[in-house]
Amino acid sequence: MKYPLCFLIGLTLYIQACKQPLEPTETAFRPVELVYPLLDAANSRWFFFSSATRPFGMVNLSPDNQIEGAWGTGYRYDTDTIKGFSHIHAWQMSGVSVMPLIVEDSATAHLNDYYSHFSHEGETVEPGYHQVYLTRFGVDAELTATHRVGMHRYTFPEEKAAGILFNLAGMLGPSEMVNGELTQTGSRVLRGRVTNSPTSRRPKPLTVYFHVELDHDIDSIYTLEGEPNKILSLGSNLSKPVLMKVAISYTSAENAALNMQTELPGWDFEATVAETQAVWNEYLGRIEVEGATEEQQRRFYTDLWKALQGRRTISDVNGAYPDNTGEQFRIGQLPLNADGTPQFRHFNSDSFWGAQWTISVLWGLVYPEIMEEFANSFLQYYKDGGLIPRGPSGGNYTYVMTGASSTPFFVSAYQKGMRGFDINLAYEGLKKNHMPGGMMSKSGYEHNTGLGGNVEDYIAMGYVPYPNPRGRFGGHEQGAGQTLEYSYQDWTLAQLAKSLGKTADADYFLKRSSNYKNLYDPETTWIRPKDSNGNWLTPFDPYDYGKGYVEANGAQFTWFVPHDLPGLAELMGGKEKAVEKLNRQFEESESLGFTSGTSHAVETHPEYRRIPINYGNQPSMQAAFIFNYLDRPDLTQYWSKKVINRAFSALTPQLGFNGDEDQGLMGSLSVMMKLGLFQMNAGTEENPLYELGSPIFDKAIIKLNPNYYPGENFIIEAENNGPESYYIHEKQLNGTAVPGFGIRHGDIVSGGVLKLVMGKEPKI
Repeated sequence: MKYPLCFLIGLTLYIQACKQPLEPTETAFRPVELVYPLLDAANSRWFFFSSATRPFGMVNLSPDNQIEGAWGTGYRYDTDTIKGFSHIHAWQMSGVSVMPLIVEDSATAHLNDYYSHFSHEGETVEPGYHQVYLTRFGVDAELTATHRVGMHRYTFPEEKAAGILFNLAGMLGPSEMVNGELTQTGSRVLRGRVTNSPTSRRPKPLTVYFHVELDHDIDSIYTLEGEPNKILSLGSNLSKPVLMKVAISYTSAENAALNMQTELPGWDFEATVAETQAVWNEYLGRIEVEGATEEQQRRFYTDLWKALQGRRTISDVNGAYPDNTGEQFRIGQLPLNADGTPQFRHFNSDSFWGAQWTISVLWGLVYPEIMEEFANSFLQYYKDGGLIPRGPSGGNYTYVMTGASSTPFFVSAYQKGMRGFDINLAYEGLKKNHMPGGMMSKSGYEHNTGLGGNVEDYIAMGYVPYPNPRGRFGGHEQGAGQTLEYSYQDWTLAQLAKSLGKTADADYFLKRSSNYKNLYDPETTWIRPKDSNGNWLTPFDPYDYGKGYVEANGAQFTWFVPHDLPGLAELMGGKEKAVEKLNRQFEESESLGFTSGTSHAVETHPEYRRIPINYGNQPSMQAAFIFNYLDRPDLTQYWSKKVINRAFSALTPQLGFNGDEDQGLMGSLSVMMKLGLFQMNAGTEENPLYELGSPIFDKAIIKLNPNYYPGENFIIEAENNGPESYYIHEKQLNGTAVPGFGIRHGDIVSGGVLKLVMGKEPKI
């Protein structure tokens, strides 16, 4: 299609603002058309569903069917009522909900009575666009967005009085909205604010400022004394649809207006949709796949789409951002380029717990500029608050999950050649996180103390005791799981220390990385919790969920030693015994589809919680690739494709990830497994290794970012491939046989062709 001039100008501004180095081009390949946004929408949580948004967009505009709490809210496919269209669906954040309606005789009655039924038959959902018909009011609502601006188009019925309600109070997803204000500043212009009250995870309030413009005059505003909700009346007999733009900011209404003026000064709804979908096409088009079924291709691009959202921008176009890390709220300023644009964006993010096998791998290979940008954002938190976060919300730490989960992310970025962030400052902050007073001192959501992470005992005793002898201070105080996480994260920090020439630190953290051995029980052959006196947890059941293990059972968490699988196997009596043990776990898990039910909500069900391998949550999502390190790559190839077929192949609103899709983690894992690539330690060693699995496509072309990597394309070709062609019989890179079970990062990013010959039986 031909794009209008306003679209091209807007796209250029977006590229500059987001450090996007690869401009969209007009091609027949439009992967956005393959994305299925309704995947798993029946099991949605507040930040899961997306429609009118851009990659990592500040605005994530979509309908809300449920609005009470963080779980089971937002867009819920099986609910037939819409309760508003809100602009923020983020980790512990929400805000600015609006609803088009018909203003009847008693207009104020609609201030708290404005819900409407809808039907999926009257709905269209695409990346960057959402259309739905509100049956109660006869209004056709359409939504799209730039990075920081939501755009609405409402077609009202003839001879009816058109109105738009602003809901500025009450629960909206994870937060209660308070102190809502809306002020008319012109015949078609309004400004406002609303505050997200603190939550148990986000400990401080956060105010959302917004700037609104319409293409119709506002006839009047209905409200009641003491009532923050307001209805804009636009009159009746409207000759054309109503367009409305809503820009947001976490710093000021003036910056919200600047965001709008910069990103969306015009009124061309169709051009905005086209621009947003062109941005998605560029991101999604960095991987082209051929072969398999159309449904498998659609699921692949849906997974890739999920991997590029959820973690939201919180900085304005001028680089202003909310800093809540100190005692008093302040407006921070990101560093600027010579042309006055910010050097990077600042982000809100759920935990990086599990990122080592997911976004660290995908982003590092396909989107290195995004990985580098997140590294800079997290360093900004360190400059402001003294800690590199593991999951910030509202410009502040949430201490979501456990450990120092950002460490593998930073180390992986550096080992893959990214140099656009201050590695010495990063090392300083990462090392702090691994010591008392850092992130390893904090358990889940532990805001006011630093005793739940129990890194002191981990250092002194060689493990984190369970139960914590100091008491309970937060969530996820599960000693065995914490010990294994810390051990792995220590190993990754040791690799960075080694690369930076910090020999003493490298030796120290490498020694600590062996602490996992202190919890291996040779009698039961599992990783087993110990108390502070060195006594094993008794009675002990390796399939008992949560007793010493973070969101997992002992059978799942025992294998969480990605840095030393041969060492773990030696404790188990050798690789053959380890293979037998793990293979049995996969065989037992297959009957349940390799997941603890079909959603995170049922993970603790008495039957599902005892599954030996769970691909619905992070602790054991690496399990299929462990066999590579036990001299059985054939079993890695076999079980990885089995997992793909059972756990990551559905394409319905009721099924999708069968667990907890934490802002791109499951999507990224699914993408990499379907390409047949994986990184056990997150690519944190020098010239990292990508292990091979069993790809599902006949051909995949990864278009490498030329600003970071020397090659143009890395191509994976799989001959004789099919649903039951599990095994790799031959493998060549650029015509040369590939030894071992993987390929080095340097070889992949130099470009070329990896040719695999597949078969239905393992090659002896």
